[in-house]
Amino acid sequence: MNEEQRSILLQSSSRFPPPKGTKLSYGTAGFRADASILQSTVFRIGILAALRSLKTGGAVIGLMITASHNKVSDNGIKVADPSGGMLTQDWEPFADSIANAADPESLVKLITEFAKKENIRLDGAKAAVLLGRDTRPSGESLVKAANKGICSVLGAVAIDMGIVTTPELHWMVRARNKGLKATELHYFDQLSTSFRWLIDLIPEKSRDNHPIGKLVVDCSNGVGGEKLQVLKEKLNAFLHLEIRNSGNSGILNDGVGADYVQKEKVAPQGFFGHSDVGIRCASLDGDVDRFVYFTLTSNGDNKINLVDGDKILSLFALFIKQQLSILNEDVGVGVVQTAYANGASTKYLNDVGLKVVFTPTGVKYLHGKAEEYDIGIYFEANGHGTVLFSDHFLSWLDGIKNEPCSGLEKQNAVKRLQAVANLMNQAVGDALSGLLLVEAILQHMGWSVDKWNELYHDLPSRQLKVKVADRSAVVTTNAETSVEKPPGLQEAITALTAKYPQGRCFVRPSGTEDVVRVYAEAKTQEEADELADSVAKIVQQFLGSHFIA
Repeated sequence: MNEEQRSILLQSSSRFPPPKGTKLSYGTAGFRADASILQSTVFRIGILAALRSLKTGGAVIGLMITASHNKVSDNGIKVADPSGGMLTQDWEPFADSIANAADPESLVKLITEFAKKENIRLDGAKAAVLLGRDTRPSGESLVKAANKGICSVLGAVAIDMGIVTTPELHWMVRARNKGLKATELHYFDQLSTSFRWLIDLIPEKSRDNHPIGKLVVDCSNGVGGEKLQVLKEKLNAFLHLEIRNSGNSGILNDGVGADYVQKEKVAPQGFFGHSDVGIRCASLDGDVDRFVYFTLTSNGDNKINLVDGDKILSLFALFIKQQLSILNEDVGVGVVQTAYANGASTKYLNDVGLKVVFTPTGVKYLHGKAEEYDIGIYFEANGHGTVLFSDHFLSWLDGIKNEPCSGLEKQNAVKRLQAVANLMNQAVGDALSGLLLVEAILQHMGWSVDKWNELYHDLPSRQLKVKVADRSAVVTTNAETSVEKPPGLQEAITALTAKYPQGRCFVRPSGTEDVVRVYAEAKTQEEADELADSVAKIVQQFLGSHFIA
């Protein structure tokens, strides 16, 4: 590092002192905290993003300012790698260390050492970082802090994309690094064109099988309202959309949004009343990377029939399997879940002949595993997921689409798969693209949301948290479904679980707090509750914990 670069970093970082007594950690969702303490962290991650661009030969990197489904007073920052995916895990320790550096001198020392280790030359080479933010009031000032960090690295430039969804920014990073057009207009054009393509390919016999009706979407009073309005205008002739909780009134993620609906299993604000009973509804989260569907029950209260990420995955997998069966080719399809997926969904997928594999909890694990297949499909129950297509498979599709001997049915199956690949975000889970694929498949199948929800019935489940002194005392294996340490704990869990019909239970340490999480399933809700309580007590006995949260 030359003296000019060192001087710039020392001077700029002195304007963003870290908060005292706070230690932040880069997790699956990047850094998240109360927005009032994030200026220093965001500034420093701006520096990291510029270094990442230099490390990758000047590739475009993304920085998204968001706290997703958190309360409006929170904010956060996460990094998008050149592929549009999440920051490589190898760099997460560096993110932690510079975020928590005590002073400018310590920060510059860490940067110097890391740049040397990674062979990053700080000599003014070009670097580029795309900046995006959601609608939180704190976002504007945090973008400015990130910009200062980026521009503290000689040769680096920040490109502010304004208010965007998280999936949009990831899509833009991926597209730019592929040399493609990557504005918001191009993003919406790709989504709407692909959706119309799928609608045009619906067999005539399915079109009038079921009147699909309107879709009412809760946008969590966040960025989704503005962006979904753009799609609504592009697709009015193909999809009847009604947008609620669009941000004009109400508080971001307060009694609204996919996270609230999925966890509480109740309708969001603005959906009460008999007039909404029987209508197909969906809910987006605050930064639009998750979604769930639901219908209101006829009880007159705000209870719902939830259609979560497991059901979304099952619908997508079934549709893709049908198209592949028309092609009659051996294609490597991987359906990827975590241990939190409801056991009934896994059984359904296995029963229809799909290969299900498991990873540890976290999108970075799911996405990485899905990339190993010709077609990889992953979703968490919370509604975050996507469908990935390998370049090899897409090239193969392109090669056979116009074969004269293939026949119209096969040609249409190829076109449907290509449309799905264009529609689904290949970088990250995207609620807007996922929503459109659900709507296209329901129209293709001639299904109501209730028929979709009848694919299988979830097993009753229960989740608990057990407060422990040291979560690292629990070590898991087999995608977090089995305890390796402490010795004897897994045997005790297995013995308890065997007492319950259709019982399944696992424990895993939290990634962010000193708790051990307990998940249990059984034939009835009473048995699931009882199993979870019993296992929680076993965890207490083994780890000397104090109480169940």
